[in-house]
Amino acid sequence: QVQLVESGGGLVQPGGSLRLACVASGFTFSGIGMQWYRQAPGKERESVAEISTTGGTVNYADSVKGRFTISRDNGKSTLYLQMNSLKPEDTGVYYCNAFPIAFNYWGQGTQVTVSS
Repeated sequence: QVQLVESGGGLVQPGGSLRLACVASGFTFSGIGMQWYRQAPGKERESVAEISTTGGTVNYADSVKGRFTISRDNGKSTLYLQMNSLKPEDTGVYYCNAFPIAFNYWGQGTQVTVSS
């Protein structure tokens, strides 16, 4: 069955960086577009970045453009999100899932807290 395991979150000061990882299993990772989402406290889950099967096409939410970079390693079935110049509004739980249609299954996510 589908499994998505996110990691790499933590507490970081404004302006800092984090690199998130999502290890996928239970499906053919290289054949599925992938996406990072985040959910801030009291808000709905929102899309942050998406990437095509080969990594040749990426798109970002306006709020993270120029600061975040999505990438993937199909050989390792792993999705990444490099987050630089972090802001307090980037705080939330970050999840990965399929794109354009998410799986019904969601991993536990990884908490990112940006605070001084």
